[in-house]
Amino acid sequence: MTADKAAAEAAFVAMKARVAALGDDGLDLLFHDARTCYGWQAKPVPTALLHRLIQLALLPPTSANSSPARFVFVQSAEAKARLKPCLSSGNVDKTMAAPVTVIVGYDPEFWRHMDKLFPHGDMKTMFEKSAAMAEQASFRNGSLMGAYLILAARALGLDCGPMSGFDAGKVDADFFKGTSYKANFLVNIGYGDPATVKPRGYKFSFDEIASIV
Repeated sequence: MTADKAAAEAAFVAMKARVAALGDDGLDLLFHDARTCYGWQAKPVPTALLHRLIQLALLPPTSANSSPARFVFVQSAEAKARLKPCLSSGNVDKTMAAPVTVIVGYDPEFWRHMDKLFPHGDMKTMFEKSAAMAEQASFRNGSLMGAYLILAARALGLDCGPMSGFDAGKVDADFFKGTSYKANFLVNIGYGDPATVKPRGYKFSFDEIASIV
């Protein structure tokens, strides 16, 4: 057993002994009482918090540690002005008012980094040879990382408003110009205005969408 493997096992065992599961407060913060936010308090999001957000979003699993998501935090007035023409009409006001809007993208050429991300085997060649496989894997795992970002933001005390109403081609041409990255969805983040929170919509019961076999 390598030193790194032993350290990982020890940290995992210690964590499980310390925290077996989240309590009700943690579950409320992430799930039960959290809501999609449509309006925002005039309170900035510190840059240090954005760095912590990415650090957390990188930790949960992706296939072969591929980590294909790419993020742009649109925060300045100039960047907001560039994003505005890319938005569908219903998303303009809330996005312009949000302290930060995250462009959650993905990189179909993530395989270029696989030698350092997954040194245990040659995953790079397989994806390099199949653009279709690389596109599917990057979109799937990039979407996962976008979901991790939302949960990480909630865990750090931020609120979120994910959106898909935008022109991805325009976003790619402006914010991802000169790269292989592609836009997936947007997330407004900040400190939500409680007055804009809506009642939770209908949620399926277990038996409507799940089975145990």
